[in-house]
Amino acid sequence: MKKVLTKIIKITLLGIGVLIILIASFFGYRDVSLESLKTKYASDPSSFISVDGMQVHYRDEGKATDSIPIVLLHGTGSSLHTFNDWTTQLITDYRVVRMDLPAYGLTGPFPHKNYSIDNYVVFLKHFLTSLGIKKCVLTGNSLGGGIAWNFAIEHPDMVEKLILIDASGYPSESKSVPIAFKIAQIPFIKNIFTFITPRYVVKTSLKNVYTNETKVTKELVDRYFELMLREGNRQAFIDRFKISRGSNPHHKIKLIKQKTLILWGEQDKLIPPKMAYRFHNDLPNDTLVILKNVGHLPMEENPEQSLKPVITFLKNH
Repeated sequence: MKKVLTKIIKITLLGIGVLIILIASFFGYRDVSLESLKTKYASDPSSFISVDGMQVHYRDEGKATDSIPIVLLHGTGSSLHTFNDWTTQLITDYRVVRMDLPAYGLTGPFPHKNYSIDNYVVFLKHFLTSLGIKKCVLTGNSLGGGIAWNFAIEHPDMVEKLILIDASGYPSESKSVPIAFKIAQIPFIKNIFTFITPRYVVKTSLKNVYTNETKVTKELVDRYFELMLREGNRQAFIDRFKISRGSNPHHKIKLIKQKTLILWGEQDKLIPPKMAYRFHNDLPNDTLVILKNVGHLPMEENPEQSLKPVITFLKNH
């Protein structure tokens, strides 16, 4: 009986080993070097600047004489490219600055793996100082929104106005979470994710945060997928989910004094519109706009609809 059991265990382990090899053969991807990604994703007007031991990928466009630029911060798993359409229109009248936040895009991971909101706030201060920016209109989506409002509290003199797009901040009440976010938090599986990363995981995750799935094009999926393969990004993606939610206390939101535009996708399932109303109730000086038939990434899914209230806010407030 013991010999039979031992044989079954050996055959099972062998089968698991073969399965892992097969999965790795089909879905395993090596990290992609920064240099090989630059050709496609760092064309003009991209630049790199040294901040906190990293070469930060950024773009500084539009009116160079504008002393109070619009600074755009993207969300988890994204990059500065998520604001491409907005930027094309905004640079006609404004200076627009955007960067790949540490852990994402071409910037890559923090050297010391500290992905707390507080450390992102420190990074943003150093980045803006490096560019000589003393005051800005700070705009952030999702994680970028969480960084933005924390920065506005920590450095109020540097933020003229605040624009929060489906921003993080309050305790999560997600109705649906992208599969990539789930995988990044599952013991053992998350470690495999650093070298076995099926493209469909990225595609499915994007469809989860879009309302109109037809807008999740091959080009869009390629961009997210290829930038995720940048050296260190997959491990950084996992490391960021290790940060305690308590490191971003929402009770501070009431301390925000800047004029604020709260912009939210009506169909956002990751950070539901309920959170938009919480920001609205806690902020004394805000404008709330709920966008119909749009999900978690309004500036990407429907740039024309989402940019209209931004232009109005910039001109009238």
